[in-house]
This record gives sequence, C-alpha cells and structure tokens, in this order.
Amino acid sequence: MASYFTFSKVLSLLWLSCIVVTQALTQPWSALQAPKELAIRLIRDPVSLSIASTDFGHIIHDNPSAIFAPSSISDISNLIQFSNSLPIPFTIAPRGQAHSVHGQAMTNDGVVVNMTELSRFRNGDGIVIVADEKKPYADVGGEQIWIDVLHASVEHGLTPLSWTDYLFLSVGGTLSNAGISGQAFRFGPQISNVYELDVVTGKGDLVTCSAEKNSELFNAVLGGLGQFGIITRARIALGPAPTRVKWLRLLYNDFSAFSGDQEHLISFNETNSADYVEGLLLLNQPPLDLSFYPESDQPRIASLVTQNAIVYVLELVKYYDNTSQDHVDEDVKVLTQGLNFVQTFMFEKDVTYEEFLNRVHSEEVALRAQGLWDVPHPWLNLFVPASRIFDFDDRVFKGIILKQNISAGLVLVYPTNRTKWDDKMSAVTPNEDVFYVVSILHATGFDKLEEFQAQNQQILQFCADAGIGIKQYLPQNKTRMQWMEQFGPKWKIFQERKAQFDPNNILSPGQGIFN
Repeated sequence: MASYFTFSKVLSLLWLSCIVVTQALTQPWSALQAPKELAIRLIRDPVSLSIASTDFGHIIHDNPSAIFAPSSISDISNLIQFSNSLPIPFTIAPRGQAHSVHGQAMTNDGVVVNMTELSRFRNGDGIVIVADEKKPYADVGGEQIWIDVLHASVEHGLTPLSWTDYLFLSVGGTLSNAGISGQAFRFGPQISNVYELDVVTGKGDLVTCSAEKNSELFNAVLGGLGQFGIITRARIALGPAPTRVKWLRLLYNDFSAFSGDQEHLISFNETNSADYVEGLLLLNQPPLDLSFYPESDQPRIASLVTQNAIVYVLELVKYYDNTSQDHVDEDVKVLTQGLNFVQTFMFEKDVTYEEFLNRVHSEEVALRAQGLWDVPHPWLNLFVPASRIFDFDDRVFKGIILKQNISAGLVLVYPTNRTKWDDKMSAVTPNEDVFYVVSILHATGFDKLEEFQAQNQQILQFCADAGIGIKQYLPQNKTRMQWMEQFGPKWKIFQERKAQFDPNNILSPGQGIFN
C-alpha cells in the first residue's frame, strides 16, 4: 500500500512538472528574462501599451507585452538576438509613425520597437545630404520622416524623386511597402530610388546591402512588408529640386476620356513629361469637397457632379524653377493640348514645391481641429490591370460605391508604368505594362465601420469572381491562400527569403503572413 501511494505521488509530481514546463513554453515571454541592458529599455506602463495597441486605422487592436526604446542600432540587434535565444521567441514589430490601417505595425504579446527613439541618439546625423555632382544622395535613418528629408535636401538644391502623398511617414515604413504617388509613372515607386540599405535581419545581424552587395536581402526588404529585416538606414537618390509647380485639375464626365488622357500623359518621354499625374472622383454624395476650386466656380462644378453622378478629375503637375519659368506655361499648354476634358473645366494653381508635396498636412491640421483625424480608416488600396479598369469603373465605382451611397470619402485612381518597378524586389504588381492605383480612402465613425468593411469585402469579392487580377497595396489578407495569391510566382522566393533572414518568424507579425 505504501509503495502504491509513493508511486501515485511520483506520478502526480511528474504531471505537475509537465504542466509547469508546458505553461512556461506557451505563456508569453516575461520581461524579467531580458538582460539588464535590454530590460532598462522596455516600457510597460498602461498608457504607452495602449498607444502601441492601435494605429491610424483604429480597426485592429493588439496588446504588446512591452515597448522597446532603442538608443542605438545595436540595441535592436540585441533585442532580436535575445528573442531568438528563447525556447519560444517573442515577436517584434517595428513602429515608425504607425500609419498602417490594419494592425501591420502591431504585435500581440510581443515587443513593439519605437523606431522614433533613434532620432534622440543620432546626434544630428539622422539625415546626411551628399551633394555629389554625378550621383547625389541622402543617407537617412529608417526612423526619419519624409518631410524632414525634403527640408534637408532642398537646402542643397536637391530633392528625392519619388514621394508618397503624405510626408509625415517614416522612411523605413514606406520602403517596406513601396512608396507610391503621382511621380511613380516616371521615377518608379520609392523603392526604385534606393541605392543602399542598412538592415537588422530577423536573426539580429546588421547588414549593409545594395543591388550589388548582399542583393538578396536588399531585394527582399524593399517592398517586403517588414518580414526580413528592420531598415535602419537608406541611401536615397536625389535630383535637382524645383522651386514652384503648376498644379492643374481637369474635369471629365466620361471615364474613357479620363483614363485615355491619363495613359497618354504617362507615355511621354522624360523631357516633355508631366512631373505628377493622379486622378480622383467627385461623387454625387456628401460631403463634396470643392475647396481646391475658385469659390466662384464651385456652383457650376457641383451642378456638373449632380448631372453626371460621377465626375473624374485628372490631376496634373509641372515643376519649374528660375531657369524654366519663362516657358513653363508653354510646357503646360503642350501637355494639355488635345486632352478631352469638359471644356472650361480646367483649373490651375501656382504654388511652391513644398506646398504641393505637403498638401495633405494642411488637411490633417483641419481634420484634427474637428476631431476627425483619429477615427477609423477602413482603407482599401488596389493595383488594377489597365485591361480591366473599365470593368472596375462600371462595377465598383458606379455599381458598388455610388449605388450604396454610404459616403463619398476620397477615391484616387491613376495609372503607372510597370517598367519603373524592379521585379527582383518583393513588391508585387499586376502583370501588365500599365496598371492603375485605386485608393478608396474612407474615414468614418465607429458606428459605420462595419458598413465600410462590408463594402470593401464586396469589392474584393467582385474582383475575385470577375478575375480582375488585382494586387493589394498595404494588403489585408487573412489566409495563407490569399497571401499565396497576392504574391503569385513570387510566393516561393518570399518563403525562401523568410527562412533565410527570419527563420523564427519574429518580425512584423501584424502583417499576418507567417504568424
């Protein structure tokens, strides 16, 4: 009998030991495990954790275990190496300006790296301009924001060539996606204008890479959605900076004429080219934003929208400076000659280069004053093959967005040239020479969020059923099959690169690709 109880006691102790070990392996890691030099940089107060649990989208909420405030690049490397040393590594999400809309900069129970902290320790060298006559460039910390890159470069008469529409975004963040705006048709996305990177890989290695040196990592990281490494420095191509721009908007009541003129404008050779081509929709839905246009013309524009339900706006910009100001008006005349917009509905502004590039910031200031900035943003960003853009106009713009009449919001639509993208990089596009960027940029209250999300899903479902062949930009895929479809032929190499540079699936779990 004694031996029976002894045996039972031993079994019980073994069973309890298994529970303890199992819990230790499955429960979130503890900050108490971290080496002292890392532990002192881990922030765990509720307010900071709450801020890091959301993003610009205000849709997804994931609670990290801690926020990491690095004082150097080696701190980031050491954090990643520490995670890799654990039986179950914790995930790590680099966070710049957190302008993601679907939780891409978050991690659940892992560590959010506050990249902006690096600016405090750069000693003024976060942005270094090298005004080389043959190949000028800017060496920029991954945590820096593009508006500061603009300010630093124009002091030297230089500028980056490719932009995003909003400049208060981190360099590392946009390069992890692609970085697109109306200059992409001519210069490609921002990732096509990078000479060199410093990257901390998912193994914790700090690697300098370029198209010639460690090219596999270089191509993986650019457009790689943060899956392979954290960008800590980027060498950005620069060119001569203009001082002013002619900023035109031309109105169309026919989509065929609108898209035909857009594609015509992006086909010009560089000497005669526009410097920026985009487009947007004016929908017969409130609110109708006509603030760009002269107040005296707003009633007739509103009437045109009422008559046609949708008015398509072609946005065209030509840069100039002191050396070209004498003939810029003639250049604009050449560009607009023969375009098929509604006669007398062409409007022009003359503004500084910075005023144009930083145009969204003034809107941000106004929206913040009204309490309308920190609200849900159920955005949907797509690349649509040019061969199917008429189907998209008919079934999405007219058949879903206009008919459902939830709210107009901002809808951008403009073509770009695939030849300006480097297919060796991770970013994916439709397999056509010309494809359209379609950005459906809604902002709404929490009470309407589900309606917009349902509309987005309906748009995606239509594209799938009709075989449109879209690719998502800032993708929000939920299943492995969706990610495989997103990357298409690149999926295999994407997986191989992940295994090579982040074998424990530590980095950027908020994308939902491997976690």
